Amino acid sequence: MSPSRLSCLAVSVLLIAAAGLAADETPPKPLHLIGDHWTAWDPPTSFPEGAEVYIVQRGDTLWDLASQFYGDPYLWPQLWERNSYILDAHWIYPGDPLVAGVEVTPVEDVLTPDKGDTGDMGETEAEGLGLDTEATPPIQLGSESDIYCSGFIGPKNLHFDFEIIGSEYSGSSYDDPLRSGYGSREGYIMDLSISDIVYISGGREAGLMPGSVFTVVEPKGIVKHPIGKETLGVHFRYNGRVRILSTQDTTAIAEISHACHPISVGASLMPFTPEPVPLARYSGTIGLNDPVTEEALVGAPVIVLSDYGVLSLGQGDVVYIDRGVDEVAPGDLFTIYRPTPSEIPPLIIGELAVLSVGESTATAKILDSRQVVHVGDRLFPRAD
Repeated sequence: MSPSRLSCLAVSVLLIAAAGLAADETPPKPLHLIGDHWTAWDPPTSFPEGAEVYIVQRGDTLWDLASQFYGDPYLWPQLWERNSYILDAHWIYPGDPLVAGVEVTPVEDVLTPDKGDTGDMGETEAEGLGLDTEATPPIQLGSESDIYCSGFIGPKNLHFDFEIIGSEYSGSSYDDPLRSGYGSREGYIMDLSISDIVYISGGREAGLMPGSVFTVVEPKGIVKHPIGKETLGVHFRYNGRVRILSTQDTTAIAEISHACHPISVGASLMPFTPEPVPLARYSGTIGLNDPVTEEALVGAPVIVLSDYGVLSLGQGDVVYIDRGVDEVAPGDLFTIYRPTPSEIPPLIIGELAVLSVGESTATAKILDSRQVVHVGDRLFPRAD
């Protein structure tokens, strides 16, 4: 279970909803008075008719409140999504209102397939063909590490305002440790990790403030479309996060607060943006008896890259698809298909869920796989 702590500000509560979030990140500022309490947010003053509204109490966390209202603490992202005025899921404030009701169709109101849907087959046979025989509650489609330790595909000329220019270990080399300059990128420690101190290429003059959090990104190579062969951009991998400890005029001192991969001097930094893990109703892989036509897959979304460059993919692997924010959204579900060279219908390979969306591509996770999934496989939206 994720821990929580009272901040040094008497009115704020820190939520650590999963191990992927650092426990010592500085609270947002400034606070302002709303009614009889202080908060960093702008909570709503009116709510939909019939909404269940809860007033945050001292010691509450989204984790505990999700357990209280939804019966499962891992559904805290759904509570966060329903209260979008909270800009950082780490922090909720006593006195702020939360819309706490579950915004999904009640299970008892969801129609299950009847004899008209499955013919004369029984429930067991219908299940064997992949047909739903009862309503499915929403599930979390991945983990925070799937989002924060994967990456994105961006343009080749993407500019980052800041980078790591040194570490507390830099300044010596294998050849001549006494002559190397302080902060040299040739320092003998190459792989930095949690709690290591690093130095940033911007300071107060660039607007950096203590407590600011940045994601460490590293370019991993050009990405070409597996079908059209056109260049999609560069794969940038998320290596971890740093938190600014103090600032000088043109530099800053930071601590590595989270590490997915080894972090090196010279790595670029981009502002960290919290993202909830999406929820969706997912009932498993569809049945084999009703695949889409080959024509339906013309122009369909395509898996264009796998995390870590894995060639043989399966359940649990993170991949990237060639659709962005204008066409897909976190929580969208797709069936994975592979076209066949004959008149045989396209093969159903597995299922995939979108986790995070960028400008022209998205990060997704394979939920199920009947066969090995490959880069180049097509996607078709699920109806459920």
